[in-house]
Amino acid sequence: MASALEPNGPVWHLTMPVYRQLLPAVLAFSLLSLSGCGPIGPSRLQNDQLEYSRALGDVQKHEMLLNIVRLRYADPPTFLDTTQVIAGYSVSKSVSGGFYAYPATAVGNYLFGSGSMSIGESPTFTYQPVTGQQYAENIIRPISPTVIMPLSLGGLPIDTLLRLTAQSIDGLSNVRGLGAGPFGGGSVRFYLLLHDLRQLQIAGAMTVRITTDAPPPVDGDGAHKHDDPKQSTTEHAYLVLSSTSDSNLLNIQAEVRRLLHLDAQSTEAEIVYGPYPKRPGQIAILTRSMLAMLSQLAYEVEVPEEDIKSGRTPPTIGQVGIENRPEVVIHSGKEAPESRYDAVQYNNRWFWIDDRDFQSKLGFTMVQVLSALAATSHATGAVVTIPAG
Repeated sequence: MASALEPNGPVWHLTMPVYRQLLPAVLAFSLLSLSGCGPIGPSRLQNDQLEYSRALGDVQKHEMLLNIVRLRYADPPTFLDTTQVIAGYSVSKSVSGGFYAYPATAVGNYLFGSGSMSIGESPTFTYQPVTGQQYAENIIRPISPTVIMPLSLGGLPIDTLLRLTAQSIDGLSNVRGLGAGPFGGGSVRFYLLLHDLRQLQIAGAMTVRITTDAPPPVDGDGAHKHDDPKQSTTEHAYLVLSSTSDSNLLNIQAEVRRLLHLDAQSTEAEIVYGPYPKRPGQIAILTRSMLAMLSQLAYEVEVPEEDIKSGRTPPTIGQVGIENRPEVVIHSGKEAPESRYDAVQYNNRWFWIDDRDFQSKLGFTMVQVLSALAATSHATGAVVTIPAG
């Protein structure tokens, strides 16, 4: 049998049959070594954006629920903004290979190779505590009715919305927090009004209209007579009672007009901020701040009876009138159940919202939406420099 390799001086040459056998193997090895050289960014984006968004949403739920529980025990609420989320990746590859020729090694060992690849992820998060002027604007300042009322146009229940955000409507008082007594100091007629508004909303016999005033007149230089450009336009919100031929809805509309001291034939009324209207034909809503909103939810949290008896926290507020449950029911116990929408641990006890309680989940989601709307001032956050290349 002829040798696969024939000597020709000091150099060994491959005969054609062996070359044809080695060529496909060498090409396959090269392709495999280069197959991982494409960019990883697009593939990571498909997963990372959703995963980071989901994680950030879960953290915000935990923070909101924990602050409600902290207020129940007279601990100050704290808020930490996640100002930046940066995901950085690094890829390192090395490939080597070759082949030996017979008789330097065994006949079967024509090719050899080695390779390695490592992928590293280095996410960077920056946080900014909400303090000072930002805290005052986002947490302490009441939310404007012109910001709150349009939420009902998106299908959010208007009774839930006003129970959370309104301290009073035309003098009809919602429940209050600490020091208001076992029933929270609320008015039965306040809840009757919310019930009527919800019935009209479901039937399409009530809506909210938003208008914007024209900018103020300009001076001789063509500039608006305003120092603050944000004040160049003013929004107004109106409660509109739509026309209907349903006698039941007409009776409900008449009851709403009576509770709000409106004219018997009026079809709309401007919504203004304050405890009482400044002129006839207006509806005055004294809105709450986020702190006041969370305080009401805090004093409706279920807490252990021993904590009340020991003086660690006051008694839970009872419900008023036709309402028989809090807008957000928060349970407590030594262990959190598996069926939970959200849960946090505070002082060796778990507090949670049941995943099967849709009304509580909807109310809690609305609180988070209102918190985002109230955050009119955001911290800039730290500037992070990421090396490229």
